[in-house]
Amino acid sequence: MSERLGPYELLSRLGSGGFGEVHLALDAEGRTVAVKVLHPHVAADAAALARLAREVETMRRVGGPNVAEVLDASLEGGRPYLVTRYVQGRPLSAVPAPVEDLRRLAAGLAGALLAMHEAGVVHRDLKPANVILTEGDPVVIDFGIASALDSLSVTASGAVVGTPGYLAPEVLEGRQAGMEADVFSFGATLAYAATGRQPYGQGPAAAVAYRVVHHPPDLEGVPGWLAPLLRECLATDPAKRPTAAQICALLGVEHVPAAPRAVRPVPARPGDDTATMEWRPGEDPRRRRVEESRARHREKVRRRWVIGSGLFVSLLAAAAWKVLPEVGLFLLAAYALGVVSDAGVALFTRGPYRRSRMIVDMVAVAGVVGLCFGLAAVFSTFTLALFAGTALVVGVVFLLSA
Repeated sequence: MSERLGPYELLSRLGSGGFGEVHLALDAEGRTVAVKVLHPHVAADAAALARLAREVETMRRVGGPNVAEVLDASLEGGRPYLVTRYVQGRPLSAVPAPVEDLRRLAAGLAGALLAMHEAGVVHRDLKPANVILTEGDPVVIDFGIASALDSLSVTASGAVVGTPGYLAPEVLEGRQAGMEADVFSFGATLAYAATGRQPYGQGPAAAVAYRVVHHPPDLEGVPGWLAPLLRECLATDPAKRPTAAQICALLGVEHVPAAPRAVRPVPARPGDDTATMEWRPGEDPRRRRVEESRARHREKVRRRWVIGSGLFVSLLAAAAWKVLPEVGLFLLAAYALGVVSDAGVALFTRGPYRRSRMIVDMVAVAGVVGLCFGLAAVFSTFTLALFAGTALVVGVVFLLSA
């Protein structure tokens, strides 16, 4: 049975990270979203949540086809959560590398990097696992969370803020880190996509971190058009790395500003005067409601039952007609009474399927009666009984498998 968290219906668990569990969910409009429920040790850190609340407003300004936009956030109560656009696909870390369409990947990641940096957001944990490939296009997820929750208590509780091999040297050394750190992670992620190897090798985290600070990356096999850009992005000195805008210019990426989205201010936690901009489900009237989707599903199931049971009744009634016509007449009358009653209920209800429901019921009654007499005139009683038994077995098997 599905679980509800605020206005969201949690459908299934997608995975777990250092900061929380991610669930596939439905919002009040029936749209699929990704809900990240923060781990208890993160939820217990009031300072980290207050910082995240301040960052959420900035994170909501990031938009575009290559980022999973932050749609909603509730940082109060025992289960604080963030809601983002659900992206169906596979992480870059799980697809075969080298990636076939490397130019497309590079352009998409550069566009995502520029969208984040123009909004003032630092991802801080850009890596292959946080890049989802959907129909060949990359979509960056989890931006801003690692940066906002980079506090001593949260880190000490078990969350890993960043991944060695993709973290910039200044981050590993504890120095001030900004957007230049994301450029480094961008270069390391593309190097992995181009070669299928970790750019700073594998092994213990401490050994990888040492190589990041003191050794050049492994770029053997990177195409000639990309290798010079990656060397600049992976420079040890942050000042020598290009900006996101310069990367887009070098790759020929045309930047399209994100369209503004409806937001409204809400308090982050009880007693906290920090305001965030909260996206509320239900602000787009063009989207169908989840209730309408369920009503359509119920109508589809009802029609299948009316038609399927009608076929079975017509077979039984036709089989009994030559031997016991009273039984055949009783079966037809019982079916007609049930379906006409259903049509009568539809007459006094409101809904988009009222008229079609009545039409289907009336046509089903007429069709069953006509089919019964047609079958009785063509087939023998034994053949019809055999058909009816086969239909019963198939129906039982279908119900059990469903």
